[in-house]
Amino acid sequence: MLNKEREEKVIGLCQELIRAQSYSGEEDKVAEALKKNFEEMGFDDVVIDGYGNIIGHIKGNRPGKKIVFDGHIDTVPVSNIDEWSYPPFGAEIHDGKIYGRGATDMKGAVSAMACAAANFAKDTNKEFAGDIYVAGVVHEECFEGVAARAISKRIKPDYVVIGEASQLNIKIGQRGRGEIVIETFGKPCHSANPEKGINAVYKMAQVIEAIRTLKPTHHDVLGDGILELTDIKSSPYPGASVVPEYCRATYDRRLLVGETKESVLAPINELLEELMKKDPQLKVKASYAVGKEMCYTGNEIEGERFFPGWLFDENEDFVQDVYKEIKVMGYNPTITQYNFCTNGSHYAGEANIKTLGLGPSRENLAHTVDEYIEIEQLTSVTECYYGVIKALLK
Repeated sequence: MLNKEREEKVIGLCQELIRAQSYSGEEDKVAEALKKNFEEMGFDDVVIDGYGNIIGHIKGNRPGKKIVFDGHIDTVPVSNIDEWSYPPFGAEIHDGKIYGRGATDMKGAVSAMACAAANFAKDTNKEFAGDIYVAGVVHEECFEGVAARAISKRIKPDYVVIGEASQLNIKIGQRGRGEIVIETFGKPCHSANPEKGINAVYKMAQVIEAIRTLKPTHHDVLGDGILELTDIKSSPYPGASVVPEYCRATYDRRLLVGETKESVLAPINELLEELMKKDPQLKVKASYAVGKEMCYTGNEIEGERFFPGWLFDENEDFVQDVYKEIKVMGYNPTITQYNFCTNGSHYAGEANIKTLGLGPSRENLAHTVDEYIEIEQLTSVTECYYGVIKALLK
């Protein structure tokens, strides 16, 4: 169990990070706060990379495995402060809960990771084999796994622990996410004489109905590879008596293990080819959305919106080692999968690094008004992360 001093430290750090507002691309204040705390807590070195990811490192006295604790430090915005019962950046404590934007998603976990690493290093006097890294990752809310690529390239970890909310349960997989763009191209004309043009929206309507006939892929554990329409836009907009010459529809595609960019687009492209053969006026193409954002460092972060799914066997040694250690500590985790996308899309889905999720709080508190984390969850996950280090850095 954490002593009083260690409890107060993780609670205080969580409050400090919540008070450092850090929307995506504006994470500099929380990175500064983490840098100060890493240094005060005895981390051996601290690095801030070109994207603005901050990485604290504790080196064991003997060579061994490398473990990365991954927690993103960006948050979604607060849309209406007046809806909040308590100030969203006040980190006030009420009824055993710390309130604020990012409390669950996921400054509580980041605080716990930092404290657990420091506690373990102090208790062992760094007499352990391996290296502990705590990574505060930027731009996760925009790009799951893109900024994480720089972290794995720098460190080349053997294990990664994702700190997304799991109520102290162990997560060994997730569906991924792809953002697919369908574009139709028409011919503009005055809307008083529509027969002289080709309405791209009418063409898109045909495409949308056809896409709904596609049968989703399926995985016995992760479920269906859902393909769902999320938005549609036409151009010019407003039309002002002009038949639209362009239409763009966006689909959210939930990705299963083993699916690739090519395999996901293949049935869509096949369908579109068939439609174009039947309708010579139809011009349509499918691609992945490309995101581009500015980092607080002044550098751009860019990537296709394709974030793979991943899944490990619960009987793998590293999963069971963590499970058994946490059980010995008095916790009773279940081993399941995340229902949402995480930075694990890169570590496990792209880089095939042994990855598991373990975090405090409930996932349905993320992005909500009156977001909070229970102090009991915060202190408990600090203990659990200590156990993870003990289990994996033998």
